[in-house]
Amino acid sequence: MALPLPITYAPMEAKLVAELPAGEQWQYEPKFDGFRCLAFRDGSEVDLRSKSGQPFNRYFPEVVAGLGKLSANSFVLDGELVVPQDGALSFDQLLMRIHPARSRVEKLAREHPALFIVFDLLVDDTGKALVDKPLLERRAALERFAERRLRGSTDIRVSPQTTEREAADEWLNSLGTGLDGIMAKRLDMPYQSGERTGMQKFKRMRTADCVVGGFRYAAKGPVVGSLLLGLYDDAGLLNHVGFAANIKATEKAALTKKLEKLVAEPGFTGSRPGGPSRWSTERSGEWEPLASELVAEVQYDHFSGGRFRHGTRFLRWRPDKAPRLCTLQQVEQESTTTLDLLLH
Repeated sequence: MALPLPITYAPMEAKLVAELPAGEQWQYEPKFDGFRCLAFRDGSEVDLRSKSGQPFNRYFPEVVAGLGKLSANSFVLDGELVVPQDGALSFDQLLMRIHPARSRVEKLAREHPALFIVFDLLVDDTGKALVDKPLLERRAALERFAERRLRGSTDIRVSPQTTEREAADEWLNSLGTGLDGIMAKRLDMPYQSGERTGMQKFKRMRTADCVVGGFRYAAKGPVVGSLLLGLYDDAGLLNHVGFAANIKATEKAALTKKLEKLVAEPGFTGSRPGGPSRWSTERSGEWEPLASELVAEVQYDHFSGGRFRHGTRFLRWRPDKAPRLCTLQQVEQESTTTLDLLLH
């Protein structure tokens, strides 16, 4: 490609913060739950690259085709790949795209086509690099690009943005599955390739009371390594929803003895923890079922697809909470407005 930026160009990254910044110099955007992606086009060539620089073309053929149909012959866009399903954005459907079988990927692309949500323009449709320009100018150029080139496109959308902190707070409070947080970007700064200066991300942390339905031993030593968490569904089945591994070293021995006294089948009566994977050893894939007696309060940032997206943080034991009261209703969120924000 003869673009002013190479396909190895590193995207700007964000610093995780405990509170959103405020002030006139900040622009806020929803942080959609997807795959970060840089899209390069030079003539008939389109190249999608992940945040780590890996090629995405074979996994998202419909997005490649959509970008190839645009009337612009050259550009570089920064954005997020997402997959809508049932009025929300499904990270599970997104993960299913990373599959070795082309026929499987093409089937998924037909059934649940992906969207490319664009939030920055790094090279415009004249082939000029904009990365040295402040975000204020790049955003204006992106909106002009969208007006000229994206009209009628169903595969590429421009991310909403606001400079009003109150509007960002409203997004955070009203949107559910598919929204992973809020991004805050400095309007006066150029694009910070590979750096965490100039962009911050805020994730709302929530808490939930979960039944400890099992545990795994640590990879080294006969002590607990992680607690396996469960929540009851409407049918009364205890489903595995995630884990917590931030157990203090000084407490592991005593906790292990306590857990071993509660070992009993089945542990989980609904969905159960998986076995070894490509990332785990045989031992780390094994787990011990527990009688449903212990309740733990944990902190989490995102719940989708019937589980916590990331590992949770153990906060405290809840001996006052009846296990049967630990239901999925705690983590269910309204999600239909996420796509409404994006598509309208």
